Amino acid sequence: MKSDKFSPTTGYRDAGVDIDAGNETVRRIKSIARSTFTSGVLSELGSFGGLFRLNTDRYREPVLVSSADGVGTKLKVAFMTGRHDTVGADLVNHCVNDILVQGAEPLFFLDYLATGRLSPDVAEQVIAGIARGCRENGCALIGGETAEMPGFYAEGEYDIAGFIVGVVEQSGIIDGRGIVPGDALIGLPSAGLHTNGYSLARHVFFDRCGLTPDALVPELGATVGDALLAPHRSYLGAIRPLIHAALIKGMAHITGGGITENLPRVLPAGCAASVDRSAWVVPPLFTTIQQRGHIEGDEMYRAFNMGIGLVVVCAAPDQPRVLALLSEHQAVAIGHVEAGDRVVVYVDG
Repeated sequence: MKSDKFSPTTGYRDAGVDIDAGNETVRRIKSIARSTFTSGVLSELGSFGGLFRLNTDRYREPVLVSSADGVGTKLKVAFMTGRHDTVGADLVNHCVNDILVQGAEPLFFLDYLATGRLSPDVAEQVIAGIARGCRENGCALIGGETAEMPGFYAEGEYDIAGFIVGVVEQSGIIDGRGIVPGDALIGLPSAGLHTNGYSLARHVFFDRCGLTPDALVPELGATVGDALLAPHRSYLGAIRPLIHAALIKGMAHITGGGITENLPRVLPAGCAASVDRSAWVVPPLFTTIQQRGHIEGDEMYRAFNMGIGLVVVCAAPDQPRVLALLSEHQAVAIGHVEAGDRVVVYVDG
């Protein structure tokens, strides 16, 4: 008779799941997450659900705004460099920006970390980055999930995702409905690729050019790893004064799809965007990728943010005031709204 493949003394660790490593990870991250708690948090980490009390005294008609996202193949660069302390903040900032464009302030955040074999050291670095991003955005990390899934992920690899909830006064929701031809487009600079376009960037640098993450690229004045791990910028601090002054008609977070596909998402019917590509200097990282990868211009503007991480739409008479309020953030006028069918039309000067 054929024997079972497992002996009577086989444990979960023999199947690839280390419960002790999981417990050690939870122990390490509890204090890290607790450092993000705000007055609305009512539960401790380890509960089956996170509890958060909304301060209804601040709002007459509060509307909750939620979003979920990941970091994508930027994680591959983290694996290659062994640097895991930045991607968590990238995740938070991406999610914060996604709800910011509708006028929402972040309330709380939850994370999901999945890996083949759990390393408490790596998990601690990732969660520390998430917590740092939460603290910088005034957002509480109230829970999450750490999953060890042997055989599902390659050795040394993991995936992370985030879920955010924010709040906006119903009368203050920013949805682009009031945008009309003649309105101004204001761009805020990105800090690199942010969290999109990494499959193409990695293909160019590592596959086509044969570079390693620690290779110094003269055009960038940095190593490939440093350039690609530049953090995803949060625009909450920059945009908050504009929201309070009711100067914004619409906003677009420039993520996957670039300006080409993200800006039309906030335009109402009958409106198009005329974007002047000569209005800002495209950072060397993008021009290097384009030149070394022999990539067409239209493809670049669909794959990358090209140096503009957020676009604000405001009334033309308000443009000087908006630019003044954003003067510390190197904002620049990049075009205007015109009649059209929810597309971006690029001009050069």
